[in-house]
Amino acid sequence: MAPLAAAQGTRLWTQQRFDEFEKGTPKGVAVRSDGLLEPGPDSKQIAVTPSTYVWSIAADSAGNAYAATGSPATVLRVAPDGKTTKLFSSKDLTVQAVRVAKDGSVYAATLPSGKVYRIPAGAEDLDENKAEVAFDPAQTEEKPKYIWDLAFDRDGRLYIATGGPAAIYRLDAAKSGAKPSLFFKSDEQHIRAIVFDKAGNLIAGSDGSGLVYRIDSSGKGYVLFDAPKREITSLAIADNGAIYASAVGGKGQTTLPPLPVQGIPSVSATITIVQPGSIQAFNGNTVIPDGSEVYEIPPQGAPHKIWSDHDDIVYALTWTPQGLLAATGNRGRIYRISENGQYADVAHLEASQAVGFADSPQGLYVGTANTGKIYLLSHTQAAEGTYLSDVFDAGVFSRWGRAEVDSGSQNYDLYARAGNIENPDRAWSDWKKVTPNNGPLGLDMSRFVQWKVVLRPGAAVGEVGINYLPVNIAPAIDEIVVMPGVRANAQQPPGQPQQTVNINFSGSSSPGVMFNPEPGREPLPGVKDKSAVTTRWAAHDDNGDEMIYSLYYRGESETNWQLLKDKVTDRYYTFDATALPDGAYRLKIVASDAPSHNPGEALTTERVSERFLIDTTAPVLSALDAHMENGKIRVTLTATDSATPIGHAEYSVDAGPWQYVEPVGKLSDSLTEHYDFEAPLKPQQPGAVPATNSSEHLITVRVYDRNDNAAAAKAVVQ
Repeated sequence: MAPLAAAQGTRLWTQQRFDEFEKGTPKGVAVRSDGLLEPGPDSKQIAVTPSTYVWSIAADSAGNAYAATGSPATVLRVAPDGKTTKLFSSKDLTVQAVRVAKDGSVYAATLPSGKVYRIPAGAEDLDENKAEVAFDPAQTEEKPKYIWDLAFDRDGRLYIATGGPAAIYRLDAAKSGAKPSLFFKSDEQHIRAIVFDKAGNLIAGSDGSGLVYRIDSSGKGYVLFDAPKREITSLAIADNGAIYASAVGGKGQTTLPPLPVQGIPSVSATITIVQPGSIQAFNGNTVIPDGSEVYEIPPQGAPHKIWSDHDDIVYALTWTPQGLLAATGNRGRIYRISENGQYADVAHLEASQAVGFADSPQGLYVGTANTGKIYLLSHTQAAEGTYLSDVFDAGVFSRWGRAEVDSGSQNYDLYARAGNIENPDRAWSDWKKVTPNNGPLGLDMSRFVQWKVVLRPGAAVGEVGINYLPVNIAPAIDEIVVMPGVRANAQQPPGQPQQTVNINFSGSSSPGVMFNPEPGREPLPGVKDKSAVTTRWAAHDDNGDEMIYSLYYRGESETNWQLLKDKVTDRYYTFDATALPDGAYRLKIVASDAPSHNPGEALTTERVSERFLIDTTAPVLSALDAHMENGKIRVTLTATDSATPIGHAEYSVDAGPWQYVEPVGKLSDSLTEHYDFEAPLKPQQPGAVPATNSSEHLITVRVYDRNDNAAAAKAVVQ
């Protein structure tokens, strides 16, 4: 068996940028924005809830997580081992926020009722009738419609952030029978997020103008920052006192949902409460079109943006000793953001959105939506991390050469596998350990390849590349079009208007909506020219090789192909139709990838066009007879064409207007047509110069074939 030819030269598939590494799958690996892979936190799924959304998450000192869920609306306690207990359920659409008090009691805010329920420590399976109502918006003067966030101060007092209108209420939860009181009121539409700083001030973020407030213990507010965006979605406080805020939505764009319907409706209806900047809002693709931004408000200095992304929406922030963490959607990513603006993707969660954080002795709990799950991120680096690259498609069978890894990389093991179907789980080779920068991979020839690295503590991996040599595949000619009577890309002489045409492939031009054609199939402009024939063809090479073409022609009754033109680099060619006798022909296009290969290693392919006609010769007129008969000119003649049927004929008497005339039998559909007709004389026009011989008349007949080649004959009669 002859060895397979190789395509043009060795090629290199590399991954080195953040966006390239993002296509892979990290587990316990952080993908840094500067294009490095390093150990990251370990992430594991703790529980899957029956609900679609986990809106909020909290944790107690024992390491239990508490999840506020929606659809159905519940509060769940999740032990570190994943055991789940339902503490509370509601007929509301969702439990929006949950927090745990010092005494172990749990506070849960629901929507759309806007109530806060108290679930005593140790209580289970309560509902709205059994749980204590700690806050009822109907009992307040402002009657807010939404509750967005909850927070406890160091004295155990509960703060309730509301919207419609924007206000914050304070409840001394440690005191039995305590009533909530208005703590702070804003002229914004919603207070979306609250958190306490190191000095005990309440930091609040609004929706409407995107304001960040600092509110002292007396309830006096001060605007720290007016964000460029309209809605603050989350806040976090660093150990040094810096405040971090995430924001979404352009100012002037309302992200607010309609207020709930009041009164008794006369018809049944479903009212969906959509949180500004929420999962439902983002999925609607109308609320948050421009992604998120994260800002730092330092204790001393001006606020500034440290991170932004057009696609990811930040739902929650939390500060860790390793840096600021952002929970995002709609790809379920957790980012670690540094003060200098560098960032890393530290976890890919199997959910569309990561929406909340809660710290615990076991690690950092993360709540997700679509679907409602709970994950645990370790506080430290994973003992061993794995990064699985994207699957690379070489397009054709290829030989796999040396793996190249950046020389600064360390403390890692590299593996590779290959297969001939895109899904690696379907009968690929086993993983094979590879020595980087030293010899080929040792994998069978195949179309697809994938690599992975196993990172140990202190590891760092930069650019990774795999050399490969595709097997050469012959070019392919997809379609040929031949258009007689057209010249491509002809320059139109000044003052000589010509009819322009487009030389299209079949199906390329259709009425209605026009789409951008694929490269090589764009309309080719040309002009009408009876002396020219234009052919164009569509071709491709799966190796991406450069191609060159040869054109041949053959008459309908002939066996041998004759060279028309070789070494053609364009994918069209116009030739002189008069160089070939009239008749039926076919063209053959031969494509070669010779420009990309050594002599003798090139591959070719060919394709034959459909039959086409060349007709540049006018019809032959014979047996013309003209004589006077009953005051008219009686004319008979025969018209014959060697290639195409006679199209039509016309006559003129004494240089007068041309008059259409039908052949004998009326149908003009044959190579030979006979004409027999009478032509009336033109009457003398008043004022016209009299003819020298009034009895002499000139009859001119002109006959066209279907290609508009014309012949004329004349006769003089007395």
